Amino acid sequence: MKELIFQNPFMRAVEGHPENVIVKYGDYSATYSQHFERVCRLSGVLRNELGIEKSDRFGILSNNNNQYLELWHAGLLGAAVLNPLNIRLNANEIKYILNDSGAKVIFVDSTFAPVIESIRSDLKDIRHVVLIDNGDVSHDLRYEELIESSKPVMPEEPEETDPCLLMYTGGTTGLPKGVLIDQRSISLGIFHFTMEYKYVLHHKPDKPCCYLLFMPMFHVGALVGMLSPSVSGGKVVILQGFDDKTVIETIEKERVTITGLVPTMLTLILNHPEFRPERLSSLDSIGYGAAPMPEGLLKRLMDIFPHIDISQGYGMTESGGAVTYLSPEDHRKGGGRLRSVGRPMFGVRFSIKDFDGNVLPSGEIGEICIKSGTVMQRYWNQPEPTGEVMKGGWYHSGDMGYLDENGYLYVVDRAKDMIITGGENVYSIEVENAVSTHPAVAQVAAIGIPHEIWGEAIHAIVIPIANMHVTPEEIIEHSRKALSGYKVPKTVEIREKPLPLSAAGKILKRELRKKYWESSND
Repeated sequence: MKELIFQNPFMRAVEGHPENVIVKYGDYSATYSQHFERVCRLSGVLRNELGIEKSDRFGILSNNNNQYLELWHAGLLGAAVLNPLNIRLNANEIKYILNDSGAKVIFVDSTFAPVIESIRSDLKDIRHVVLIDNGDVSHDLRYEELIESSKPVMPEEPEETDPCLLMYTGGTTGLPKGVLIDQRSISLGIFHFTMEYKYVLHHKPDKPCCYLLFMPMFHVGALVGMLSPSVSGGKVVILQGFDDKTVIETIEKERVTITGLVPTMLTLILNHPEFRPERLSSLDSIGYGAAPMPEGLLKRLMDIFPHIDISQGYGMTESGGAVTYLSPEDHRKGGGRLRSVGRPMFGVRFSIKDFDGNVLPSGEIGEICIKSGTVMQRYWNQPEPTGEVMKGGWYHSGDMGYLDENGYLYVVDRAKDMIITGGENVYSIEVENAVSTHPAVAQVAAIGIPHEIWGEAIHAIVIPIANMHVTPEEIIEHSRKALSGYKVPKTVEIREKPLPLSAAGKILKRELRKKYWESSND
């Protein structure tokens, strides 16, 4: 039996919970049996109407919606290989990815159909543009018409090593790279999450979990929200994107039990004028990841919601999602472990290495290297970069960190975000943690800016909590209480304008650095 394929846990849920609601998006909802029939009809569309074989790629460029979940499930059942595209990319980047992936079909909503139309003549392999919604925009075929006319087809059972997902990284250091992920990786990722969150997913048999998904569905951070509830009889409530007011209203209305977010989103929710703790009283669990949680924000969250299970995961696209787990018990115990991202999930191993490949002892900072069945097969059409990051059978993440004596992993920075001032390495996360504990700070980003003597100087960009006032001098003096002198910000910018964020909610430090480094090169 091929156990590590998505078909197995998904079909178990469909057969065991046919009348449970699996998805809700706006006014639309579907039970497991209804959703499964539509997914099979979509598989028939891909195979018979669009001529897509299981090894072919199909692109998706859309905001979140229920059709997006159907496309995910059809691909993971084995109909074809998903190629979800970042909606924040420009037209040239989208053209590059579609040509690089060789996608033969692109599914779009009316927001992004004009983007595809603008580059259509330059797309080498796209045969059909399928419009997901009912907008009056350029397209070849309409999704719902295809679903209605198609006959259901259950994809042939895939192999564990069959690719099912081609997800492109952000391309922060060059052109985006396609991360090729197989059935085994997806299935193990679901099993890992379900094992760690079994209490949340299964503790009330008469009340299945309800997961609120607002993370963008093209992102690896949305995987657990899309897939884990839908293999356990749970429901996924989908929002088109993140909006703090809408999130609060939806949790209250739908009685959401679990959600996942990044710290910047949590800050916006807690600071919203209509936030009240009782409006989120249905929540059993909040998971966070994708960016470090400032210590001040974490303390505030735990003070407001002492009964909620708070957990953290750490991972990246190449690792197939989260590979660590900082448990609710760890959070309740508090202490230094709250600065970690947890211990490796079942089946995952870590090694901390220097840049010569030597393994470092516990407590020493080096590159975080990962070994897991969830790690990607390879970068698409890029054997050299694949070889560089997969040396010795370990995935070399580019993140800097260390392991303590109990196996907890501490991420101190991305290698590219490390600040080198006067020959000393300063990790921006450490500075941000210190600044974030000031009671008036809502968000902070620490970056290195040019300095003619030290090479780089530490610059902190601070957004205060609404209706609170703080000065740069106060931030600097507050930082001195927790940081060595050379780590204290030399300059502080207080701003009301939001920090630039990626689609997953990460602060785009390269955008913050740009104006300083570009002007220094003039």
